[in-house]
Formats: sequence, C-alpha cells, structure tokens
Amino acid sequence: MSTTTPARLATAADIDGMAAALAAAFHDDPVMCWLFGDAPPRPQRYSEQFFAREGRRHLQQHTVYTSDGHPGAAFWDPPGHWRTPPLAVLRMAPLLVRGMGRRTTRALRGLTRMEKVHSEHPDHYYLAVLGTRPDRQGEGIGAALMAPVLSICDTDGVGAYLESSKEANIPYYRRHGFEVVGEVTFPAGPTIWPMWRDPQPPTDLT
Repeated sequence: MSTTTPARLATAADIDGMAAALAAAFHDDPVMCWLFGDAPPRPQRYSEQFFAREGRRHLQQHTVYTSDGHPGAAFWDPPGHWRTPPLAVLRMAPLLVRGMGRRTTRALRGLTRMEKVHSEHPDHYYLAVLGTRPDRQGEGIGAALMAPVLSICDTDGVGAYLESSKEANIPYYRRHGFEVVGEVTFPAGPTIWPMWRDPQPPTDLT
C-alpha cells in the first residue's frame, strides 16, 4: 500500500525545504558535478542556493510541485516559458561564477547547445527539475510530482519535454511516456538525453 503524500502546488514557504531535498537528490548528478564540482562544500554552498533561486523563479509560473515534508520537488515551465529570462541569468551570475570559476564559459557553451536542441520542439510543458531525496526514492514520489502536469498535458493535448542527465534514468522516464529524441554533450563534460512525451490518450476503463 502506497504511503506517498499527494503532490501539491508549492509556495514561497517551501523554497528552503525543496532546495535541500533537490541538493541531496542531485549530489551525484553528472551535470551538477561538472558545473560546481563534486567535493565539499559544493552540495551545501552552491547546490542549495542554485535550487532555491530556481525555485523562486519557477514559482512565478505556478507550476512548482512538492509534497508535505519536502521529500522532493518538480519545477515545470508552461508552454512558451521555458527560456531563462536574461534578468534571471544576470541575477544568477554571481552564484555561477563563485561556483564554477573558470568553468563558467565552458558551462555557458554547453547550456547554449542544450537550448538549441530544446528550441527544435513544438510548444510543451518543460520539466526543468525533478528530484527526490535519496532516502525517499522508490516510494513513487517522482511519479506523484509529475502527475498533475502530465494530466494537464493529456487533457489539453500538449507535449512534455525534459533532459535526463543520467542514462540510467531513461527507463524510468520511458515508463511515464517519454522517449529519447537526441543527445547533447557538454564541452569536455557529460552527455544529457533530451526526451519528449506526446499527450497520452485517456485510458479506456470499460
């Protein structure tokens, strides 16, 4: 019997809890390690700050989901709003430079590659971030956090898009209807796998 707490829309009061959960979830993520390094104090000093800033930005779109106790979080962008606004990049710049140092230019080239591939797809909901604390993985939390927006996609006939930063996670996303549509390799860095989900027809329960 599942004990997963239902997903709900996040508020500003959830930012710190979500940031801590996501920093733990992404502690060994290849892209985060490539950007910020894989040794202390990266998880505390940079990852939590990064996810807190991104959480505040995505809250403006009203598409951030979490659960009570903050076991994880999902940051979505609605159709037409996935590009990071220049002002948001400017506000993030000091954190990125502190965390990445001389890797900053290389990282920006990689993000440009990622956005180019992203822009080739029609309007969609973009799953920018999905993560579950390691001690809560395997409980269906990620599925619960995706479910509200995937339901909207199916009802409205809209696609969904994400980038998997771990090849091992591709089968998980496939179970939710996503399929790999390419590869993007960061300069002297990891590979990510863009994935697309067509809206799913309603299940016939008759």
